[in-house]
Parts: sequence; structure tokens; C-alpha cells
Amino acid sequence: MNRYPRDMIGYGEKPPNANWPDQAKIAVQFVLNYEEGGENNILHSDPGSEAFLSEIVGAESWEGERHWNMESLYEYGARAGFWRLHRLFTSKCIPVTVFGVVTALARSPEQVAAMTAARWEIACHGLKWIEHRTLEETTEKESINAAIQLHHEIVGELPQGWYTGRCSMNTVRLAAETGQFRYISDAYDDDLPYWRQISGRTQLIIPYTLDANDMRFATAQGFNAGDQFLNYLVDSFDTLYAEGLAGSPKMMSIGLHCRLMGRPGRTMALQRFIEYTQTKPSRSVWYARRIDIAKHWEEHHPFSPKLQPHLMNQSQFIKMFGGIFEHSSWIAERAFALELGPAHDTAAGLHSAMVRVFRSASRSERLGVLRAHPDLAGKLAVAKKLTHESTSEQASAGLDSLTKCEYQEFRDLNSAYVEKHKFPFIIAARDYTKFQILAAFQQRLRTNSTEEEFIVACRQVERIAQLRLEDIL
Repeated sequence: MNRYPRDMIGYGEKPPNANWPDQAKIAVQFVLNYEEGGENNILHSDPGSEAFLSEIVGAESWEGERHWNMESLYEYGARAGFWRLHRLFTSKCIPVTVFGVVTALARSPEQVAAMTAARWEIACHGLKWIEHRTLEETTEKESINAAIQLHHEIVGELPQGWYTGRCSMNTVRLAAETGQFRYISDAYDDDLPYWRQISGRTQLIIPYTLDANDMRFATAQGFNAGDQFLNYLVDSFDTLYAEGLAGSPKMMSIGLHCRLMGRPGRTMALQRFIEYTQTKPSRSVWYARRIDIAKHWEEHHPFSPKLQPHLMNQSQFIKMFGGIFEHSSWIAERAFALELGPAHDTAAGLHSAMVRVFRSASRSERLGVLRAHPDLAGKLAVAKKLTHESTSEQASAGLDSLTKCEYQEFRDLNSAYVEKHKFPFIIAARDYTKFQILAAFQQRLRTNSTEEEFIVACRQVERIAQLRLEDIL
């Protein structure tokens, strides 16, 4: 099976109404990444120093050496930055989720006590703040399990959320396979939580952010001053808040780091943003921890299994979709061989795959599809020998309850049409009334050449296929 694993459709054009508490127009979620003391360092048995997310933009790891400046920058986050942010959030009564690297938490007992006293959620941010992409799968699995155990020892309870950040292609699957986490946040692909089936498990994903994130103060193309960060947060908030007012509430994640946002020249921008959001009407903004969002989603949007055509085997696929094009199961067979993925698990997606097959088929094959269609209100309809789909479609337009005169008129038109074009008249009956169909029949028979009618008939076949897929999906 040629399958494309990435999900390029998500919720599509019409995402669900999040139904946040008190009908809030937006859920605002602050994440404080606590990594200081868990970063790359030969003191931590790593091969070299840290090179990621510091004031030294473009830093390189010093193999086999300690990096005094890098260590000092990280230490600022623990010694000063954390407490400045802690004071801000607690004074504003804003709940926080901490993404805590557990070896960093182990080296910061006072900060952990402050997080716990503030009733912040402490989610697991991995055993160490290092790249996972270079780890063997077995090593990464052991690291995740060790992180869970050490987190329990430090925090006093097992973590309910997971975020690695510097993850591998295996990370989300391995985290889900533990069965431990109510949510995983190693994703940046939506403004709402969603469910994924991973290794036979149902896993909630609460996407995170790299744009509304202070990490861009430490990247080559990023924020240089606090007002840039503030303006970006305000614009993001306003867009999402407006969507909430329009009936489609979303979630806004803001990612912070003690050593970055904890600097005095940046904290004020964060304070101004919080104060800006608090000018909105009471309860229109829901400030939540990620675990609160997870519990809400479980209650209001529980996992609901849906048909996944791209995961069917060939016999299942053909059995279900072989009749989408009338008596032409070869189209489903060829569509099955295409590069199908989650984007084809919708009516529009699977229709796209099937019409590709139809359009690329030879003229004689397409003519065969046209000739497989029955006459409208013809002998097969009278004898009740139409397919279930054709029976329903003709009945929807009232073609199963014609007067004797109307039946005769359709018979005469069918005969004249087939004699002229050598294939039956085709129209997506569910789109029209019997009077509109009769008028179209007369007009097309009178004015169209066979080549023109072949083109029109093929388009109508595609429309019929679309409607049939919408019934199923």
C-alpha cells in the first residue's frame, strides 16, 4: 500500500466549536519551559556544551568542554528569570503549565516547591534537554520511561502531559505507547486539540507553538525587542478572539523560557500582553493549564471513530467504494493504488483520488462508465433493477412517481438521446427536480454535439460520485 502518513486536512474548513467554559471566545495557555540544569553539559555526561536557545545566537557546542558563558546564561533562568515570571503570573492570577525537564527540576527543588504552591501544572519535558533525533529507539524509550519515574519522585505525582521539543520521528509514538499521558504536545499543526490513533491507542494531542514563543529572541530571524513580541502576541490574540466571536473559538499557546522571557527588558512586554487580554469582557478569555484543556476536550469532544479509507485493505476498499462510479469497480481498484493518506478520509479527499483515475482513463474506459449508467425513469427503474444508489438518486428527484405521460416523455427522450450519442443521458438527479431534469434533457438533446455531451456527462458522473461519497463519509 502506497500510503502518505502526514495529516494535511485536520478539521478542515469547519473546525468544531471548542465550547470553552462560560462560552469563552478564546483559551489562552501559558507554558513556562524549565530547562535550566537539564541542558547539554559534560557535567551531565553529555559530549559537549549546550548550543541552543540562549543569548549567544548561533552558538556551537564545545565538545568535551564546559562553556562558562552558556552555563551562566542558563543559570540566570533558574536564579532570577523564574522568580520574576513566577511573581508576574501569581500576581495576575494566571495559571501556568510548566514543561519541566526532570533533571533540571531535580536540581531546582525551591522552584518546584513554588510551582506546586501556585498550583501550576508540571508536565514532563523529557529526562534531559537534548536532541532525541540522534537516539536509538530503544535508548529513547528508556529515556522516556526514566523521565516518567524521576518526575514522579520529584513532583510527587506522575505527569499527565508530555512535550519533548527536540524530538525524533519516534517520540510521539513512544510517549503514546507508555499509556501514561492524557495529552502530548509535540505538534504545531493546529489551533485546537485533536485525537490521534497511535499504536492501537487513542491519544489526545494539544498542539504547541514556536511562533508565539520567546525562543525567537534567541534565533537569527526573530524578536529583537519586547515590543515586537508584544505586538505579535496581541495580533495573534486579536485574530483568534475575533474567530471566537464569530463562533469558532480557538486556543492560543504562548511559549516562554525562564532565561529568555525572565530578562527584565522582556518581562514587561509579557505583563502588558496579560493586561491587554484582561481588558476583554469577564469570562470571555479562559486562562487555562494544558491539563485543564485536556480534561475539557475529553468531556466535550471525546474520541469518535471515523472511517479511514486510506487504512483499509484492498478488498475492504473496493467493497465499500466499488459502486461509487456506476458498475465500475476498476476505478476504486486503481484509486486504492494511489498515494492515499488521512487527507483522503473525507468525501472531498477520496473524490479527488477517484476522479484522478477517471480523468486519466482512456476514452473507451470513460465511455464504458457512461454506458454503465441506467436510463432515467427507464425500464430498469420500472422493473426495480437499479442499484441502491441509482434508485435513491432517481427517487430524490421524484422520478419514481411520474405520471404515464411523463414516463412516456422520458422513454422517448432516452431513445432519441441514445440513438444520437450512443450512451445514456446522465445528470446528478439529486441536484434537480424532475421538471428541471426534463428541461435539461430536452435542451442538451437539442443543442449539444456528441463531443460536448461526452464532456458534460463525464462531469455529471463525477458529481454523482461526489454525492455518493458524501453519503458514506
